[in-house]
Amino acid sequence: MRTPMNEALIRHFTDLRDGVHGGAVTRDDKERLFARAVELLDPVARQALDEADTDLLLGTGEVVASGVTRSREGGLNAMWSLTWPEQRAAHVQPIAIVAHFGCDFLHPHLRGNTVGDWPLNVFDESDAAGQLDTLRAIAAADAHNLVFQETYRLMPVTTSAVTAS
Repeated sequence: MRTPMNEALIRHFTDLRDGVHGGAVTRDDKERLFARAVELLDPVARQALDEADTDLLLGTGEVVASGVTRSREGGLNAMWSLTWPEQRAAHVQPIAIVAHFGCDFLHPHLRGNTVGDWPLNVFDESDAAGQLDTLRAIAAADAHNLVFQETYRLMPVTTSAVTAS
């Protein structure tokens, strides 16, 4: 049985081979699929960021979602951000999960604020749920990179009297 991560890669490679995305050929149809994917991913992205908030930020964070927006270049974006007091005080980027569909892309991708691209192939609730581990990895990598760029003091779990278990 294929893992959800490998299934996403296989879909991605097949899309590249066939020049389609989820059976869609036109940009308009692909954009409609992107908007639906963002809707389907919303609860999964929030879960991944809520888990990071609970474990790393000790519940001090807030998840904010942008919904689908159009970039200046003409692509589509959606972002789920996890902000918290220490991050805001340090003026660093939040932990984020970003869905983006560049104007010249064949199909959309996922990334973090500090983490590179992963294929976004979500067409139903099962596909969205299958991305939970990927979204957790993006959030965890963003948290790691922010600490690497700034300081461990960004993470309340390391400065609180509460110790990680």
